[in-house]
Order: sequence, then C-alpha cells, then structure tokens
Amino acid sequence: MNYDDYTISLHYDKRLYKYDLLGSKVHVQMLAKQGIISASDSETIQKNLQVIEQEIESGKIEWKYELEDIHMNIESRLTELTGDIGAKLHTGRSRNDQIALDLRLYTRDVIKETVNKLNAVQKAI
Repeated sequence: MNYDDYTISLHYDKRLYKYDLLGSKVHVQMLAKQGIISASDSETIQKNLQVIEQEIESGKIEWKYELEDIHMNIESRLTELTGDIGAKLHTGRSRNDQIALDLRLYTRDVIKETVNKLNAVQKAI
C-alpha cells in the first residue's frame, strides 16, 4: 500500500456525483440570491454544472485521480469550462461541507431504496 491508497477517494466518490452537483447548484443559487456573485456568473456556473453532469452520465468525463476526490474533479472541470468564474463556487463552502451534504443525501436515498425493497418483500410474504 502507498500514501495514495489512503488519500484518494475518487473510486468511492463517483457514486456521489449527483449529490455533489445538486449541492453545488443550490449553493450557487444562494450565492447569487445573496448578491455574493452576479446573476450572470451564477448562470454560467449552473449551465456548466449541467454540462459536467452530462459528461459524467455519458462516460465522457476524464477522471483525474491525482485530484483525489469527486469535489476536486468537478471543480477542476468547472474551471476548465468557465475560467475564474468557476472558482467562485467555493465561496463560503468547504470540502467538508460538500462531503457532509453529499453523504446525507446519498444515505437518504439508499435508505429510501432499502425501505422500498423491504416493503416489496413484506408484500410478497
């Protein structure tokens, strides 16, 4: 084992992309609503987060393991697409904030799915 085996979580994080993108979309809306970033910058970021989502879903995104996690990969791709505007997405939000939200949303969905499957089993027996 080496250092990267303990620090790179991208192979686990990929399943969180929808939640990370959702959190980013909502966060950028808040930044614009509060006047922290311009409506134009918000629109640019929103549009390009959608592009990134399409790239992930179509398998066209190039994952960079040296960036360690889903958050840094999305941020890197966003700044590739938008330049400095993309960096504004992190205003007032840390990676810890991101992973906490992503894991809450992911866990909520997994619990819903599990409950639905258990209900189906109960009906079958």
